[in-house]
Amino acid sequence: MTTFGATVLWTRPEGTPFTDNKYSRAHVWQFDGGAEVPASSSPHIVRLPYSTAENVDPEEAFVASISSCHMLFFLSGAAKKGFVIDEYRDAAEGELAKNDQGKLYVSRVTLKPHVTYAGAAPDAETEQHLHHEAHEQCFIANSVLTHIDVQPV
Repeated sequence: MTTFGATVLWTRPEGTPFTDNKYSRAHVWQFDGGAEVPASSSPHIVRLPYSTAENVDPEEAFVASISSCHMLFFLSGAAKKGFVIDEYRDAAEGELAKNDQGKLYVSRVTLKPHVTYAGAAPDAETEQHLHHEAHEQCFIANSVLTHIDVQPV
């Protein structure tokens, strides 16, 4: 079994109120290797100035995680089939909806990968198969209930 981790760090500035719910949601995600990502609640969920719009929010990170996982398996599959990729760009989107209990959740993630090849590109059917295999192998996609659409551009 492999384990993964991250440190999420939020600190209340000394002397600032908290129980009035008017505190900053800005925080930091720390990863092994030293990477730090400024994070916050989404301004769509917690209004400004209590969110930090330029920071990554958990919903964006969730979408990026699914997209990144899919891409990594797609690149691996393409390489094994002998296709050379110059660029993979995905303008992925997530949607919030209410579940049967009335709670918000990320109900759908749509991946919109656009792949640029060096030399011969696969035909549409082969590329679609590579995306299908990537989706089937993606650890993150296999870990969530969210409906994930892959719509190559």
